[in-house]
Amino acid sequence: MTIPDRPRVVIIGAGFAGLWAARALSHSQTDVLVLNRNNYHTFFPLLYQVAAGELEAEDIVYPVRSILRGQENIRFLMNEVTEIDLAAKQVKTTDHVFPYDFLVLALGSASHFFGVTGAAEYAFQLKTLEQAIALRNHILFRFERALCETDPERRRQMLTFAIVGGGPTGVEFAGALAELIRGPLVKNYQALDPREMHILLLEANDRLLASFPERLEKYALRRLAKMGVEVRLQATVSQITPDCIRLKDGATIPLETVIWTSGVRGESFNAELQTIRNGQVKVLPTLQTPDHPEVYVIGDLAFMEEDGRPLPMLAPVATQQGEAAARNIIRQTNGQIPVPFHYHNRGTMVTIGRNAAIAHVWGRAFAGFPAWLLWLSIHLYGLIGFRNRLLVLIKWAWDYLFFERAVSLVVSLPVSQTHSK
Repeated sequence: MTIPDRPRVVIIGAGFAGLWAARALSHSQTDVLVLNRNNYHTFFPLLYQVAAGELEAEDIVYPVRSILRGQENIRFLMNEVTEIDLAAKQVKTTDHVFPYDFLVLALGSASHFFGVTGAAEYAFQLKTLEQAIALRNHILFRFERALCETDPERRRQMLTFAIVGGGPTGVEFAGALAELIRGPLVKNYQALDPREMHILLLEANDRLLASFPERLEKYALRRLAKMGVEVRLQATVSQITPDCIRLKDGATIPLETVIWTSGVRGESFNAELQTIRNGQVKVLPTLQTPDHPEVYVIGDLAFMEEDGRPLPMLAPVATQQGEAAARNIIRQTNGQIPVPFHYHNRGTMVTIGRNAAIAHVWGRAFAGFPAWLLWLSIHLYGLIGFRNRLLVLIKWAWDYLFFERAVSLVVSLPVSQTHSK
């Protein structure tokens, strides 16, 4: 590669991978441009709490310009990328063309529906801030409508909520939704019978949380059952309609709310890079694409295996890959060879409501209150900005002490976002 004295680096995406790559390139001898469709970074591990009314949307976002403030070699533009011309080394947006010497694709992920009929149209997703707000509005509005419904069958249908996917997001949202319904909503809607309110967690495999030890899975099952969540294993969804969900075993469940947390795929993009079945780009161990050494793919969009297993699509993987890609770009600008990326797995955690969590960290597995405290501490620390940490801490404390959710408003959204399915 012929590298100019001041290489131009374009980073597409301001999630964990993109931002950590940009920060690692600060003060380097490069000119960095970060492009993103929104002007804020979202702390996705707490997105489900926005949908469950525990947090405001503003509590888990932070302006990208504020994050990158003071980095003289980095600039940010809020723009939509329309095309990536690999041959010409250009990124095209709705109104500009940006040349690059190095390109970092950190576009993140989207929901993967595995060909289930009606899932894209009728299932709520939890991938963006707008979708979380739309889901919260929908849940609260079901209770408002149920107050005026005289038919008990229709009321039960309105107050039945199905979560598809027994991974960490599905389990955490099931616990948060159970606490929202059994706590504040039961008190606020006393005319409704709690026995008509149902939460289902549907998992196609024979166990929840497949990446956790079996004893932690059993703890999660007991905890969810205690909270009133009905867990159905080996329950494969075949179809979703506006008023029911159908399973492959022939069962039909009348409801108006399906939340899809079952799978993710790489975010689609307009570039001539080969993707695998789930939309990810298979990268070299150095995080470069095979035919374009100047192009790095990181985060959820990158497919890479270690010890014969694909790396999980998690925030810690994304941040480590972002920093590794930046170091390799600096190495290339210095005439050095990029080095392979190795993921340092510090463990995973899942919270299941008040005082309960499971953790598999540092080679140890534990559950209950200690795991919950660890989960709180790590997620609070991971938030960007003192203001956000303080607000989240206050709202968590309010919910913990008074059994009240901070957010119980049905707010209006543009028509295109009222039902982000």
